[in-house]
Amino acid sequence: MITNIGTVAVYVEDQQKAKEFWVNKAGFEVIAEHPMGPEAMWLEVAPQNAQSRLVIYPKAMMKGFENMRASIVFECDHVLETYEKMKANGVEFKEEPKEMQWGTFAQFSDEDGNEFIIKG
Repeated sequence: MITNIGTVAVYVEDQQKAKEFWVNKAGFEVIAEHPMGPEAMWLEVAPQNAQSRLVIYPKAMMKGFENMRASIVFECDHVLETYEKMKANGVEFKEEPKEMQWGTFAQFSDEDGNEFIIKG
């Protein structure tokens, strides 16, 4: 099943400005920073020793960003088993789990239409 909240995406105008805020003002550490195109990075920040991280994501890369809310990713040890169990319990998934180079994930919604992701 789900083991912890992995990431929460925060959509920003300027990644570097947001990075300075979270690192220099909030005291977070940079956990990951990888190129994600010519003008963006995959940027994760978190308090020291935290399991959960913020993904600082550029609005410019999100179509319809003005309607976006923070997104929450739940980590789990066995994503396919978790998917099957949650689906059997009546959770509605947007589509079948997808395999990516960084892991497998599936997107689901709660009763109010809020969307979440499980990944493993």
